[in-house]
Amino acid sequence: MSDGAAAPRRGKCGRLCKCERIMVAFKGVWTQPFWKAVSAEFLAMLIFVLLSLGSTINWGGAEKPLPVDMVLISLCFGLSIATMVQCFGHISGGHINPAVTVAMVCTRKISLAKSVFYILAQCLGAIVGAGILYLVTPPSVVGGLGVTAVHRDLSAGHGLLVELIITFQLVFTIFASCDSKRSDVTGSVALAIGFSVAIGHLFAINYTGASMNPARSFGPAVIMGTWENQWVYWVGPIIGAVLAGALYEYVYCPDVELKRRFKDVFGNRDHQETHLKIICGTQKEKRESCWYISASLVKNISRHYKVHVINMHM
Repeated sequence: MSDGAAAPRRGKCGRLCKCERIMVAFKGVWTQPFWKAVSAEFLAMLIFVLLSLGSTINWGGAEKPLPVDMVLISLCFGLSIATMVQCFGHISGGHINPAVTVAMVCTRKISLAKSVFYILAQCLGAIVGAGILYLVTPPSVVGGLGVTAVHRDLSAGHGLLVELIITFQLVFTIFASCDSKRSDVTGSVALAIGFSVAIGHLFAINYTGASMNPARSFGPAVIMGTWENQWVYWVGPIIGAVLAGALYEYVYCPDVELKRRFKDVFGNRDHQETHLKIICGTQKEKRESCWYISASLVKNISRHYKVHVINMHM
């Protein structure tokens, strides 16, 4: 098909209409690989929530979890997420966490359209996983079904800060472990991510329940109808994830090629700047629209990109 036939129709103003802009934004959504990825996020979250929340069930009847129980829970969460990343990473990227998905959007690694479907699939998977666990667990020991809660001696603000910190270290680990520019990563990426989740739990179980994952907190909250401080487990992890992704991607380990191109285009100040005057013709009446462009800037841009000058008649 030719380019002319494939081009979207435009209105009188020469711009895409609202419906066409939506279709462009969701380009690629109606493909088999896309829905495989979305369904993989759903299934991975379902299994992760079912297995990991199962470790929080108080079968012994103790009023407070023992230190050995906290180690058990931490290892179960960490190994569960590592297993899911290993199983589904090549299909969907293995986000299994809305905070990770938001960080990927902010660093332009996935599209906004894909992120919307990912987050919906993750939340739905968490609800189904928690629901299955609730059905197969005796009512006498189901307890809170692993619902996360801020410690009674802490404020919601303190809980938010704790969630921000532990999610920051998790997402920073993800970006560092999955960096394709690194040649020194020889171990298991999935295991590194799993250890990061386990470390977060060992530190923060007593503080906030160590969510690091909005969907993980959302699923059991829906099943149990418990919504106290639910916003903490969305705001804290998302802020921490975005900060970690942005710092790694744009400060600590930026793309060398992108940085070089920006420097070539905008960093050259040695050339004397002259100005080019581009005049657009008119049909009915004389209208002159002028743009003053740095000649040195045009020269540098043209080294890397094609430059087209369009004479638009009104």
